[in-house]
Amino acid sequence: MVERLTAPTPEELDRLTELWEASVVATHTFLDAADIPYFRRIVRTEALPAAELYVVRDGGEWRAFAGIGGDKLEMLFVAPHSRGKGVGRTLVEHLVRERGIRRVDVNEQNAQAVGFYRRLGFRPVSRDERDPSGRPYPILHLER
Repeated sequence: MVERLTAPTPEELDRLTELWEASVVATHTFLDAADIPYFRRIVRTEALPAAELYVVRDGGEWRAFAGIGGDKLEMLFVAPHSRGKGVGRTLVEHLVRERGIRRVDVNEQNAQAVGFYRRLGFRPVSRDERDPSGRPYPILHLER
């Protein structure tokens, strides 16, 4: 079910970026609308190419993806129609078990994501008032 993308094509990176945007629009209601194009560019040109990527697909449909770096989950995004169906949990549990993931950062204002990671055993260890780009979106640093 979980598949590693070892050499994603530009088309696959575009599809992941589209999934990212759909997920963000559905879950990151705290973001200013003007921030989405800014983050989209960073995700497509910097974050995705730098991460070790894992996906869950059902046939040709992309349901979720995660990116990791070392023992840290750098990103997890689930297609809106797949939320609440265990896809994200399956992906994170796979990465914890198979890749040794034990850290994740999450937007504090994304209460659903904070609760999701807490249910998976992650606990806050520190907090930054602003995100890495300097925007006023506090980040919680979690470990398990």
